[in-house]
Amino acid sequence: MAMKDGTFLVTHVDEESAVVQDVADGQVHTLAECDDFAVGEVLDATLEPEPPMEVTWRIAEESRRRTIPVEHSEEPPTQQARDLAADQQVGDLTTRERAGEGEVHVLTVPADQTADAAEEIVEDEETRARAARLDVAHVEVRAADGVVSVRYLP
Repeated sequence: MAMKDGTFLVTHVDEESAVVQDVADGQVHTLAECDDFAVGEVLDATLEPEPPMEVTWRIAEESRRRTIPVEHSEEPPTQQARDLAADQQVGDLTTRERAGEGEVHVLTVPADQTADAAEEIVEDEETRARAARLDVAHVEVRAADGVVSVRYLP
């Protein structure tokens, strides 16, 4: 089996191993050693299969390890986000590139489910995986009156 270069999200850690997900293709790899990882960390690394059976992996080279905070902001969505949401139906999602780096996602939800939707996004592993794919430094979730904006920021 060949080595694999990529960006990986740590999804599980126990005393003996860690599980990482390639944020580009979604492939899951079990690492033979936990190496002081924490769930939610992002690694830029090269993995190689662990001999002899090659069912687990080890880190051949690690170039960067980081955490990407995902935070619920008390600020309401921006006017641009509210304008985008006004043209959407409940359940619709619009994605826009930010000026410079990152993206903004605007989701329209039932008004009485706004807080729950925002919290679900903050807790969702995929939010952190997308942030890693975009190579951003942090994620800010804003919510008010049926509108949730997710800002992937440099």
